[in-house]
Amino acid sequence: MKNHIRIFLLFGALTMSYTMSGQNMAAIRINEVQSVNTDGYIDDYGCRNGWIELFNTSYGTVDIGGCYLTDDPDNLTKYMIPKGDALTKIPPRQHVLFYADNLPDRGTFHISFDIPNARQVIFVSNNGRTIIDEITLPEEGIPANKSYGRVVDGEGSSEPTHFLQRSIRVAQKERAAGEDHGWAILDKVTPSTNNLTLDGDSKSTKMGKTDPYGVIMAIVAMSVVFIALILLYVVFKKIGNRAVIKSHLKEAASKGDVASVASVKGKESTSAEVFAAIAMAFHLYKEDNEIHDFENTILTIHKESKSYSPWSSKIYTLRETPQVRRNK
Repeated sequence: MKNHIRIFLLFGALTMSYTMSGQNMAAIRINEVQSVNTDGYIDDYGCRNGWIELFNTSYGTVDIGGCYLTDDPDNLTKYMIPKGDALTKIPPRQHVLFYADNLPDRGTFHISFDIPNARQVIFVSNNGRTIIDEITLPEEGIPANKSYGRVVDGEGSSEPTHFLQRSIRVAQKERAAGEDHGWAILDKVTPSTNNLTLDGDSKSTKMGKTDPYGVIMAIVAMSVVFIALILLYVVFKKIGNRAVIKSHLKEAASKGDVASVASVKGKESTSAEVFAAIAMAFHLYKEDNEIHDFENTILTIHKESKSYSPWSSKIYTLRETPQVRRNK
């Protein structure tokens, strides 16, 4: 039995870890693409090439080693991102750049196809089947030294698609092809940085405007403290009652007082509902079986033996004459 439980727990842990891994991998988005680069970003070999930018939309580090980049939906494993490279771990809300120069021998971030001839860019999970993100490049192409990217980083993407689900979503993708999903031709090329800087007030600034005198903060803080104290009181009260009952049991057991032990156990285990049920049972029994005194209703009249009526006799109201005794 224990072995079955261990196997079940191990299977659950593996399933959970696989699910969490899939969720982390699904946070990666193709963020920006440049096909023709003549006077822009230079790679580590001093060359200007097209590039693909990936963005980690989650708030945890994601390792994309073992995943795939491709421009061919019929060949989802065209370029595998090498495993074991520390640089493939994308920090939270950060970017990584892949150079589309068709020279994979130059390193991890040089992929095996170029952008000018591509119609799609697809990012595939490490199982080689699940499409995490894909974009269709503009039919008219991307102008030189400009990029095709998201207006806001990480927003406007389709959901991850398994290879068995592609046929179901064909109509959805065709309908979405003519719609704007947050992508645009960007005049300002931003490799490895945010496409749009989101300016705004911080949370502390917003709170300062909402509660300038700190009344809300004071109420919240006091509420938290008092709620915690109430919970602690309830917990310690329960623990104290338990300790008192146990001490009474030990004391009664040490004295050998069976009645005291039974009474203490009764207090500990018998609830008020039990006594209420017993009282109700007695009440119902009394109602159904009312007990009354059985009284004899026969009158017995005895004839008075005296010739006069004792009701009119006055002798019982007279005092007897005292007799005087004289000593001889």
